[in-house]
Order: sequence, then C-alpha cells, then structure tokens
Amino acid sequence: MPKKNVLVAGGAGFIGSHLCERLLKKYNVICLDNFSTGSEKNINHLVQNSDFEFIKHNISQEFDLEKMSELERFQINVKGLYAVFNFACPTSAKNFEKYKIDTLDANTSGMKNIMEMVLKYKSKFVHLSSSVVYGGREKNEGSVVEATEGIVDHLSPRACYDEGKRFAETMVATYHQVYKTDYKIARLFRVYGPRQRLFDGEMIIDFIVSAAQNQNLEIYGNESFKTSMIYVSDVVDALEKMLDAPTDLGPVNIGSDVDIKLADVAKKIIELTGSSSKIVYKKELPFITELALPSIKKIKDELGWLPLVRLEDGLKKTIDYTLAHKELLGI
Repeated sequence: MPKKNVLVAGGAGFIGSHLCERLLKKYNVICLDNFSTGSEKNINHLVQNSDFEFIKHNISQEFDLEKMSELERFQINVKGLYAVFNFACPTSAKNFEKYKIDTLDANTSGMKNIMEMVLKYKSKFVHLSSSVVYGGREKNEGSVVEATEGIVDHLSPRACYDEGKRFAETMVATYHQVYKTDYKIARLFRVYGPRQRLFDGEMIIDFIVSAAQNQNLEIYGNESFKTSMIYVSDVVDALEKMLDAPTDLGPVNIGSDVDIKLADVAKKIIELTGSSSKIVYKKELPFITELALPSIKKIKDELGWLPLVRLEDGLKKTIDYTLAHKELLGI
C-alpha cells in the first residue's frame, strides 16, 4: 500500500527531528524548516531515505507544496496530506531577543498558513504548544489541568513567545469551531534528550558538556529551582497517539508529573559522568523560569499514555549520545 504523506513543520528541531525519524517507519515525511533554531545536523541521517524530503522554508511566508518539484514523487496533488504536525516557532532560552519578531510571525502569519493548509487537505493536525500558556509556577499552586486559565503578562520581555503560543492555540480552536478542522494541541513541559541545542539555555545538555569537561554546572536561579522533565521518546509516543485521537481532543499536557530540583539533576549528571564539576548559581534569565507542574490525567485516561523512561535512564542515554557525538556539538 502506498505510504501517506505527513508534514512536520519545524522538523529539523530537537523534538521535531525525533518525530520525523519515528514517522518514517510508516509515512512519507516532508520536513519544513528554516533553521532559525533547528539544524541540518539533526536530520542529516534522514536525507538519504527516499521517503523523506527536506524543504527549507519559513512558514511565515506563503507556500504551495504542490508547486515544489522536490515533492513531485509524493503526488500531493493526488494524495494530499494525511497529517500535519506544527513545531515551527523559534525557541532559544538564552538568545530569545534575537528571535522576537520571528516568534510573533510564526505564531500569527505562519500559523495562519499552516491552518489554511490543514483546511485545504482536510489533514489530521497536531499543534505543538507549551506549558508557558499557564504562566509561571508562582501563579499555579499544585498541578495544572488543561482547563486551567493561565495568567501571562502580555507586555513582558518574553511575551512574544508566551502570548504567541496562546494566540496560536486560539487559532487552532477557532478553525475547529468554524471549519471543523482537527483540534489537537500538545502542551509540552520540559523535554530533554539527544539533539538539544548546546549553550542555548537548555540546561541538561549544557550540564552534560560542562560535566564532561570538569567545568562548573551553571543553574540560572537558586538551589530551590524545581522542574519536571520528560525524555524525548516519551513525547514522540504521545504525539503518535494524538494523531489518531478524536478530532476534538483539544489541549493535552505532555510531561512528567514528578517534581524535581534542578540541582539534584545536576548532581546526578556529575555522578553519571564521573566529573569533578561544581554547581554554581547564576542570575535568572527571562526564558529560563520555573514552569507549572502538569497533571497528565487526561492523556492517561483518554489515550492510555504514560511516560516510560525513568529520569536516570534518560540522562544516561542523553549523556551517551552527547559524548559519542562531540563533533556535532562543536566540542
């Protein structure tokens, strides 16, 4: 049976590239990315697969897949697009100032272009959102459920991302109300694993590299900084389940519901790498904040999903990958 076509916007990013890899087992995969925060290195191992095609494009600019010669073999004019996953939005914890306008564009005009394509092909659709829509941990006592109304400062230095993600969700919901398109929103909490960007505020990968070089592990906050962490393969499992979920699934939290101090994670990485590194605390950055803890009851009950990878096992996998691919990280 001919394979169906799936588009992954933002597919050269950390999580998107892992999803592309998984989807290739069953589908033709079109990866759309402009490399603002994604990387060729994340998908180089996929480009020789005839069922995979990379298109360098910014979703904020209009595009027509049927006019792209690289995609002729996928016969989109006949087969259409079975499904669309949208990751496309610049994310950079340390360098968010650089991407502020691009972030606004991705969540407005870019989102509109994606929704029009979903409407045109009547595609299954999963939009990748973020726990930032709930606001920070200080505004949320206990776990947040999907119905929690977040409190976000729409004029803050990081509002381009936080409020942008909220508006993008509104667009998904509104298209569903008007056109009955798929209404599936994955609200991701802190994800870690191979292919995270180095020195970009993704603290786990930075911890690993620093520990491997016996350098200080820097935490942007104090020793009480708490977080939840989920391994990337568990996220991909959840997204696969969402693809075939009911059209009106709505938003679901995807994350770990186990709270952990970031300092304890840093200590575990020092232990697993046999490092002599020390932990130091630095001034908080606007994009590295304590996020709310997710309730994952909805996705457990409705899709039968549970995170399976224990933190220590996930850290070991990430450490092994990172140390085996130092050349990809430029270290």
